[in-house]
Amino acid sequence: MNRIILASASPRRKELLGHISDNFDVVVSSVEEIVPPNIPQDEVPQFLATLKAKDVAKNHMEDLVIGADTCVLCDGIILGKPKDREAAYKMLSSLSGKTHTVITGCSLVKNNRSISFSVSTEVEFYTLTDKEINEYIETNEPFDKAGGYGIQGKGSLLVKGIKGDYFNVVGLPIAKLKRVINLF
Repeated sequence: MNRIILASASPRRKELLGHISDNFDVVVSSVEEIVPPNIPQDEVPQFLATLKAKDVAKNHMEDLVIGADTCVLCDGIILGKPKDREAAYKMLSSLSGKTHTVITGCSLVKNNRSISFSVSTEVEFYTLTDKEINEYIETNEPFDKAGGYGIQGKGSLLVKGIKGDYFNVVGLPIAKLKRVINLF
């Protein structure tokens, strides 16, 4: 297998990539994540994943560099990582009782060859009470996660169901990623 470099600081992605390979390094991209206004919302994660992967690949041409980015899309709006309690409350309230889309974009780069793809998963939330939202915010889980929740943690208690790849919601669609790695 190729030497793999994960271009992400996410501990969840690092853990998930461990399902594919025990032999990889992490090199975090320092590229500024600026999205041009003409990029459709559902293409933003793949655009950012490609930006990160190509940035790291500049110094690792012979290695297989994997970039990834995840977004939560609800009512046509991308929900990023909440910066404070108020933002977390607003995000979780906006997800309450609705189905939203989690999109993870992945980009693999080696020797100026690249393959990029996105995976979408539909996630339905229960209708949440103020108490449930505030109790979840108290766990501090929302603050480093797109959409303000982590399905792999206590955020799982908010989720009524999913349609699609669970690991995509965590941050890395490992089954599809493994198949694309095999193309290199």
